[in-house]
Amino acid sequence: MLIKNCNIIYLDKIEKGSVLIENGKIKEINPSNVNDTEVIDAEGLYLSPGFIDVHIHGAGGCDTMDGTVESINTIAKTIVEHGTTSFTPTTMTVAAEDIRKSMKVIKKLKEEGTEGANVLGAHLEGPFISPKAIGAQNPNFLLAPSVENYNKIVGDYGDAVVSITMAPEVEGAKELIKYLSDNGVTVSMGHTKATYDEAIEGIKCGACHSTHLYNAMTPFTHREPGVVGATFDTDITTETISDGIHISYPALRTAYKQKGTDKVLLVSDAMEACGMPDGQYSLGGQDVIVKNGAARLLDGTLAGSVLTLDKAVKNIYSNSNYPLNEVVRMATYNGAKHCHVEDHKGLIKEGYDADLILFNEDIEIQKVFVKGKKVYNK
Repeated sequence: MLIKNCNIIYLDKIEKGSVLIENGKIKEINPSNVNDTEVIDAEGLYLSPGFIDVHIHGAGGCDTMDGTVESINTIAKTIVEHGTTSFTPTTMTVAAEDIRKSMKVIKKLKEEGTEGANVLGAHLEGPFISPKAIGAQNPNFLLAPSVENYNKIVGDYGDAVVSITMAPEVEGAKELIKYLSDNGVTVSMGHTKATYDEAIEGIKCGACHSTHLYNAMTPFTHREPGVVGATFDTDITTETISDGIHISYPALRTAYKQKGTDKVLLVSDAMEACGMPDGQYSLGGQDVIVKNGAARLLDGTLAGSVLTLDKAVKNIYSNSNYPLNEVVRMATYNGAKHCHVEDHKGLIKEGYDADLILFNEDIEIQKVFVKGKKVYNK
């Protein structure tokens, strides 16, 4: 298949060209001669790597914690229409056996594939978090950080864990952070009341990311810089829910200016109402009301989002001065690095997986390809 006349989004530039896809891979960029093959004329459209969402609980009326192949497959099919070609289904602070049940399905779909976006593995959000920064998590299922409790929640499926969100100040956390980071798991600080010093201690032990920046973490003030300050003051990566609800646009612009677009990931933190009408839903077994694009628990606490990554890219592109390739980087290559798949995903480069999307100037998705197969056509 040849996609021609497209504006190809690279890491550092956007250039007009064509891309030849063969056997699920990008075979050649700007090939000189092409034999009999399907040709897509993408005149006026942008060709981007597919988006990678490293923090998403659900979509299409389904939740990761349903613990079924059908549910995660539905999430994969729902988000692929919005340009997300890979994701890490994200668990909640629930009973250990329920996390294990979801882990089993995540591992299965990572190995066998879905009808939509690729499953790269799991992101565990909790249960090793602070009761004082619980957000929309369930305090009844918190566990003390330890290798034993970690093995209890992942069971035989630990090799499918990509990342985990933890509070570094909770007793036992530093030892577990060191153990997990030594074993290739990306450890992120979140749902935390850590001081700046406690956060720096966590980073020294191996934490290399912070979860949904500004939300459920100690804020930046001039005498106690908190987890936000530790994120800004070190070279760890972070992620933003760029829906204009979780974080104001001036605060987003400040974060990007501070960290640079190579250290921030755009994530959705979407829950099951993503892609669905307003109404009543649930997240981690708790009731959620979705109204005017905001998902909240009955007490008003934000409970994930209904954001999709095409909208996140459009929001940042419209509300900042960054060139489109830099905004796209935050939704593609940075996530690939986070998931340790940057050697074959997240770039338009020869030999890479043909996880590609075509969108117009308004960042409306027109076509989506997963491993070279067209899975969405507007």
